[in-house]
Amino acid sequence: MRATAVLPVKRFAAAKERLGDALAPAERAALALAMLADVLAALDRAERLGRTIVVTGEPAARAAAEEHGAEWIDDPDDSGHSAAAMIGVRAALRSGEAAVALLPGDCPLVDSAELDRALADLARGSALVVPDRHGTGTNGLLLCPPDAIEPSFGPGSRDRHLDLARRAGVEARVMALSSLALDLDTPDDFRALRERVLAEPDRAPATADALRGIGPPE
Repeated sequence: MRATAVLPVKRFAAAKERLGDALAPAERAALALAMLADVLAALDRAERLGRTIVVTGEPAARAAAEEHGAEWIDDPDDSGHSAAAMIGVRAALRSGEAAVALLPGDCPLVDSAELDRALADLARGSALVVPDRHGTGTNGLLLCPPDAIEPSFGPGSRDRHLDLARRAGVEARVMALSSLALDLDTPDDFRALRERVLAEPDRAPATADALRGIGPPE
């Protein structure tokens, strides 16, 4: 199945607030931009993605989208992850797209080949829920058709998405993708991401460069 990728991206000034004092605001913004650049580069290599849409009110994110050949849709109100994802879903529907991959901008280790294999398993009338490393959240939601269910990201979203699919009569499966398991929300996530990326910097070069300028959290 070919799909359109949709990436909701918050304004960088409001990004990663759950990191608390682990990073200064300027460091959070720089890291958010670097992670987005690595995600966009990986998505550009995915053979089963026909287009990528970034939904954002952040000027730097719009510039990054253009640099990587992606489209962007303005989200001036910072609608929230689920609402911004729906903006992208509606754009895909208007264009007659068969499927969407709702993905985060903070999983810089995402592997295009792994994503392609997941999209190859996506059938019409189905949803694939990609959990986070804790097994409770959702780091990827692959839908065919794009409005098979309405996304509901946030804590506990893995089971919530499965329940939404059941209620809608949509076949749903959980599919763990190792390259999408680690996103960045908490200081623990930052430590894990820093260790993984700096051990394999070629997998996320922009993020690695940003992390080299940020010391480990105390």
